Amino acid sequence: MVGFSAPSLSSITLPSSPPFPPQARGFNPPSGFSVTSPSLSTHFPLIPSHLQLFGSAIHSSRSFQVACARQTHISYSSFASNASEAHPIASHADNASLGLLERNDGSDGAPGEHFEFELSELTAISPLDGRYASKVKKLRAIFSEFGLIRYRVLVEVQWLVKLSNIIQIKEVPNFSEESKVLLLEAFSKFSLEDALSVKRFEGITNHDVKAVEYFLKEKFASHPEISKVLEFIHFACTSEDINNLAHGLMLQTSRQSVLFPAIDSIISAIRSLAHRNAEVPMLSRTHGQPASPTTLGKEMAVFCHRLQQQRQKIADVKIKGKMAGAVGNYNAHYVAYPDVKWECVAQEFVTSFGIDFNPYTTQIEPHDYISELFDAISRFNNILLDFDRDIWGYISLGYFRQKTVAGEVGSSTMPHKVNPIDFENSEGNLGLANALLHHLSSKLPLSRWQRDLTDSTVLRNLGAGIGYSLVAYDSTLKGIKKLQVNETRIREDLLTTWEVLAEPIQTVMRRYGVEEPYEKLKEFTRGRAVTKESIQQLIEVLDLPEEAKECLRSLSPDTYLGNATVLALNV
Repeated sequence: MVGFSAPSLSSITLPSSPPFPPQARGFNPPSGFSVTSPSLSTHFPLIPSHLQLFGSAIHSSRSFQVACARQTHISYSSFASNASEAHPIASHADNASLGLLERNDGSDGAPGEHFEFELSELTAISPLDGRYASKVKKLRAIFSEFGLIRYRVLVEVQWLVKLSNIIQIKEVPNFSEESKVLLLEAFSKFSLEDALSVKRFEGITNHDVKAVEYFLKEKFASHPEISKVLEFIHFACTSEDINNLAHGLMLQTSRQSVLFPAIDSIISAIRSLAHRNAEVPMLSRTHGQPASPTTLGKEMAVFCHRLQQQRQKIADVKIKGKMAGAVGNYNAHYVAYPDVKWECVAQEFVTSFGIDFNPYTTQIEPHDYISELFDAISRFNNILLDFDRDIWGYISLGYFRQKTVAGEVGSSTMPHKVNPIDFENSEGNLGLANALLHHLSSKLPLSRWQRDLTDSTVLRNLGAGIGYSLVAYDSTLKGIKKLQVNETRIREDLLTTWEVLAEPIQTVMRRYGVEEPYEKLKEFTRGRAVTKESIQQLIEVLDLPEEAKECLRSLSPDTYLGNATVLALNV
């Protein structure tokens, strides 16, 4: 790979037509490259493999912003292994121009070499940061690297304030109100610039939590009061004292402010389906075959009830934390201040965040609660996946129509298609979510002896499973909003399956002591066409009291519903 680091520039403007200046506002191509910006439709209908894209398409009226705080790495690549092979280029959106890096040293790129783009929704590897970014944007401030660093800052400054309130620690006197406000503002006013400062320290220390400590020491180095106690930042802490509480706060915040609102919207939408269709009779299917009738609303109510139960299970999981030092015994704490009741201090500190205190830990909080939480979320997801598949099936049967959206295309070749894509999208993303949630659930409780580092890299994916869940929830809601009940089609199925009345007839026969009622109805119905007339004829010859016959005569597939309507309305 041939690569370079671009200099820090305020911006680079790429014009819409050639020539692209070799030096644009101080931009110099690396040795061996020249820069061009052709209008593709006019100048380069075909681009051979030695011409390589520089960056992504830039609209002619925009500037390509290069953040001064980060380096932009650009490398050269080959589109094909055969340098003589030409490749057609797709039409260029918005008539934008492409900057091109062209080798001018006479050599060709090797297969497999690639570009390194600035991260955007078009260049992100994960669709959570690309195609689906708008659906998970509420998670960015929580589960991103920025979010993790920000919560670490909160734990560190709160711990320093906590130490100042312990009378035995005379070296850290009570802070003034002004100093307390300033310390807490390190969290409440934490910015991207602050996060970049932390990352610069991490580049030196190669330790993400120590970098936070150094950032805070630098931040308050000139403060007349806080500067006197800088060495009590991160006092007696192991990194996991900070991390476990930061992770707990991330999960606590996401559950309350993002996950539950999305879950509640799903449950509410399905409850509305249940109530609106409580009296719509529908043929049941067990094993895919006609079964005793129900109502559409009652079947929706089943999912509503199941999801409500799992929502409660998610809410019941207690987020836990520790603040007990290197191996969970407060070793350093008691050496420094033997008269302090450190376990009480730790419990007060942990619970001040709304997190349950775990008194028995190693270096790490064992993560069992994360396993419980993610298992509960995955059960909710599994039920929703079941719902998606059932709705998909009802659409296939014609029980639901889908509202069409102007401009949408169902198939690239079959114009008539209106596909259940929202429920299919949801199903796929629920599968991805559960794969991640299951891995974290099974892996995180496992740690060698007092701790190993395998949990660290896994914990950086705390938000991924929740992110794919949110994408799925959004798709399901979108699909529900398009549903239109086709009562005519539902009734058509019902009124051609009179054989479902075999069940109530044989049940009444049992009540009145008729021998072998099941076997008689089995012989009457299996492998035969059953109609309203044939059912009525059967009832007339049964050895039953007249009032029983009258009850059976009044039945039809669309009235044999039990208490389905009540169940639907009561959910």
